[in-house]
Amino acid sequence: MILLLLASLLLLIAVGVPVAYSLGISVVVYIVLGDPQLILVLPLRVFAGFDSYALMSLPLFILMGQVMNAAQITARLIDFSMLLAGRFRSGLGLVNVLASMLFGGISGSSASDTASIGSVLIPEMEKRGYRKEVAAGITVASSTMGMVIPPSIPMVLYAVVAQESVGKLFLGGVVPGIMVGLLQMVLVRTLARGGDEANRERVTLASAANRTLRSLPVLLMPIVIVGSVVFGIATATESAALGVLYAGLAGFVLTRALKVRAFWGCLRLTALTSAKIMIVIALSQAYIWILALERVPESIAGFVVELGLGATGTLLLVDLVILLAGTIIDVSPAILLLTPVFGPALQELGVSPIHFGVLLVSGLAVGACTPPVGTCLNVCAAVANLDIGRIFRGAAPFLAANAATLALATIFPEIALWLPERLTP
Repeated sequence: MILLLLASLLLLIAVGVPVAYSLGISVVVYIVLGDPQLILVLPLRVFAGFDSYALMSLPLFILMGQVMNAAQITARLIDFSMLLAGRFRSGLGLVNVLASMLFGGISGSSASDTASIGSVLIPEMEKRGYRKEVAAGITVASSTMGMVIPPSIPMVLYAVVAQESVGKLFLGGVVPGIMVGLLQMVLVRTLARGGDEANRERVTLASAANRTLRSLPVLLMPIVIVGSVVFGIATATESAALGVLYAGLAGFVLTRALKVRAFWGCLRLTALTSAKIMIVIALSQAYIWILALERVPESIAGFVVELGLGATGTLLLVDLVILLAGTIIDVSPAILLLTPVFGPALQELGVSPIHFGVLLVSGLAVGACTPPVGTCLNVCAAVANLDIGRIFRGAAPFLAANAATLALATIFPEIALWLPERLTP
């Protein structure tokens, strides 16, 4: 019966059925053909899938990102990034990566990063001599930091599934996220040649100080949000609510770009996005319930241990599975499915759940830029009016930074665990 469960899921995904409905249909097929009495328990399992206080933070983090976009915070982040990196060779490419690093520390979403940064910088980079697919590729590749650098919506989801500390996971993503950004900057300087070297703006000390002060309230936002969670001042849900308040004040008072009508639009988009995620969570939990009944996690744990690859070898194998899964399954369902399957096996090998969570999100961030699913690719295709194949070709060299960081963080767990071990009890 377990083969029927897995085969039906893969078949439904292959023919284009959305992942959430594929999960639900495969569960129903399993129950009808295997044990029809379980149909009485199914509604309870579906409801239990999203009956979690910690999940309340997800729509709040999503709303925070929407409000930040509507408040036109992106312009200030790009302006500050231009101050730091705009005068160097391939300056706009460096600004693109740096702005994504800063924006990722605010929005928690790679898709929001792609839309906000891309709509401003892709046309400007094209004017400055960058090929359009390279400009779009840098935008997509750099947006992966939005999932890794805290606050991170996928990290919150993993924390709920694995029942781990959100604060520790946030801290675990800091060093890998910064490493990705720095390595991408090196690749931009090496590979991306634009014509922006001749467009250097003369910056005085007074203008630099003014631009820094204008950006400072925005730059402090991730420190307030993440710090409140890490140091136990607030829960993840409370810090997300604080982030929404902070973003609203920034939009209404600081930039004055946020209007009441736009705020209602943010609420509407948040409701739609949250509903999609909650449906995936609920039906994924029903699928995981069936896997548990069939003792699949225990079987996989035993199989993995018997391979004798050790913790590092097993993690490298799991990394490969994560990268492959990310090409066909979106981030949220992939986290919900892979966590209970590999989590027990890795814990038996002595792997920290925080370490696994950081690797899982980092690997799936690459999947968000990989066809055919590639959420960020599709967002960028709409923004840049470009085929996803060309965007991926432009992004591929810069995604090497993600792959290198993933491998290093796998081999050297301290990259992900150093901050959580020192800053949290």
